[in-house]
Amino acid sequence: MPLTVHDVDRFEACRPRLQAIAYRLLGSASDAEDAVQDTFLRWQAADVDRVEVPEAWLTKVLTNLCLNQLTSARARRETYVGQWLPEPLLAGDPMLGPADTAEQRESVSYAVLALMERLSPKERAVYVLREAFDYPHRRIAEILDLSEAACQQILHRARKHIAEGRARSEIDASAARRIVEEFLSAATSGRTEPLLRLLTDDAVAIGDGGGKVPARAKAFEGAVAVAKFMRGLFKPGKAKRELVGGSPDVYAATANNSPALVVVLDGRVIGVMCLEITADGIAAFRSQVNPDKLERATRRWAASDHGEPVINAF
Repeated sequence: MPLTVHDVDRFEACRPRLQAIAYRLLGSASDAEDAVQDTFLRWQAADVDRVEVPEAWLTKVLTNLCLNQLTSARARRETYVGQWLPEPLLAGDPMLGPADTAEQRESVSYAVLALMERLSPKERAVYVLREAFDYPHRRIAEILDLSEAACQQILHRARKHIAEGRARSEIDASAARRIVEEFLSAATSGRTEPLLRLLTDDAVAIGDGGGKVPARAKAFEGAVAVAKFMRGLFKPGKAKRELVGGSPDVYAATANNSPALVVVLDGRVIGVMCLEITADGIAAFRSQVNPDKLERATRRWAASDHGEPVINAF
C-alpha cells in the first residue's frame, strides 16, 4: 500500500534526529542524507500500520544501514589520497543535532568525529547513540541485536579510545574567539615565535584535500613544525593566489560546535580549518579543503549572516 500523508508526516517528524545520527556515524553530510533516504524507502515498503513506535523502528533501520556503509567505507578509505577528515558543518546546520550537554556537543566536534574513525562500526554506533542521544543500553541493545552487558562493555572501550586520543578541556566561547584572533595575528606576522606561544607542545596540523587540492599526506607534528607550516600558509604569494584563483577572505566562525576559520572566495567556501583549543593552547588544526566536502558548507554560508572577514589571505 502507498504511504498516506500521515505515514509520511510520521517519518518527517523523525528526519532531523535520523540525519543527526547518520552524520555522527558516517562523518559525511551527503552520505547521511543518502542513508536517511534509504531508510525512507524501507519505511515506504514496510507495513507501517504495525509499527507502534516509528522513531525506534526507523533508528534501528538507519543505524544498521550506516553500519553496513561504515564497513565498506573503511575499505574505500584505504585508497583515499592523503588524510581523511569528516565533512564540516557550519554553525546552525540542523544536521548538528542536539547540543544541550557537553557530551552532545563533544560528540559532533571535529576532533571527536576524527577520533571516531579509530572505532569499530559497533563501537561508533554505541558511542553515538549513548553519548549524543542518551539512548538507554536496553534500546541500544535492541537496535544492534546485542545484550545490554555487551553494549556497556563496547561503550567503555569506545570512551577509552576517544579519551586516549585527545586532551579534553572545555573553554568558553569568548576565550576561544580571542585565541582564534590571536592565532590569526600571529600567523600573519611572518614570525614563528608568536605562533609557538599559542600552541601546545604536541600540536598537530592535518589537511584533507582528497587528491583534488594540495594537502600534505602526513600530519605536521609538534609545535615547531606546526608553527613553521602556519607561518608559510598565511604568507602572501602569487603562486597561492593563482592556485586558489584569487585572494580569499578568512572569517572567524564556528564549525561542529568548535572555533574555526572559514576561507571564502567569490562566495564559495574553499576551506574550513577547525581548531581544537585546550586550556594549554591550540592542540590541533584540522583543515578540510576537499571541494566535494565543502558543498554543503557553501550553501549554508550563502544563507547565513557571517559578518566581516578577519583578514584577506594570500
